[in-house]
Amino acid sequence: MKILISADMEGATGVTWPADCEPGTEQWRRCRGMFTSDVNAAIGGLFEGGATEVLVNEAHSTMRNLLLEELDERATMITGRHKELSMVEGVQAGDVDGIVFLGYHCGAGEDGVLAHTYLPNAITGVWLGGQPASEGYLNAAVVAEYGTPVILVTGDDRACEDAGSYAPFARTVAVKDHVSRYAARCRPPARTAADIREAAEKAMLLAGRLEPPPPAERAMEIEVDSAQLAQAAAMVPGVTRTGTRRVRYTSPNAYEMIRAFKAVCTLISSSMENDYG
Repeated sequence: MKILISADMEGATGVTWPADCEPGTEQWRRCRGMFTSDVNAAIGGLFEGGATEVLVNEAHSTMRNLLLEELDERATMITGRHKELSMVEGVQAGDVDGIVFLGYHCGAGEDGVLAHTYLPNAITGVWLGGQPASEGYLNAAVVAEYGTPVILVTGDDRACEDAGSYAPFARTVAVKDHVSRYAARCRPPARTAADIREAAEKAMLLAGRLEPPPPAERAMEIEVDSAQLAQAAAMVPGVTRTGTRRVRYTSPNAYEMIRAFKAVCTLISSSMENDYG
């Protein structure tokens, strides 16, 4: 069985502060090791549970954070940016029997450690089909179209609760408990590694390709923190401005939904200034 790990960093062991996961900082260098430890623990457990192949997709920021030289040698890794399906790159091959959302977090506007949806501050809310949508929620919609179940989610306790909205049967591991957006009660890496490994092994019982749902339109609404960002987002064909700080679009399926969302995020990012946002 082939398993894909989508590895984000904000929900990794020990990460509670922006500098912990901003490439190039001293704290990021330190936290990369704990991030890699979480991934290796998942890889180990997946193989123990019966996986025959594990592919890791780097899903955080520059997507060059995991230490390849320390990665479990049984796995392979996609690293680097500008991928067709971004955080869930690899699932479109159509041969993935299960996916792990590792190091995930709550969505924009929610209570959770480093909560956000793709852009840390510019995006203040995202709704898919009228429901609040975290990155996990959006990515779960995409992988479902390929018949791939979400079998394990790790992150803070709030991210694990959020997983109930998009993968109610998946196993979850809380590596820390939310105190505020920038604080958490953290478990040491030795303990979280053991917890993730055990959960990953048991999660393999949930692996197995599913019948994809029928194609369905996906309505997305995005709220941003200033008017010019909504103006910029509306430059994407099919995206319309519905308010001073809101835009909306409809896609024929989740594949097109997430690709349009990435285009919107790219335009929003390019429309921010250091002093005025």
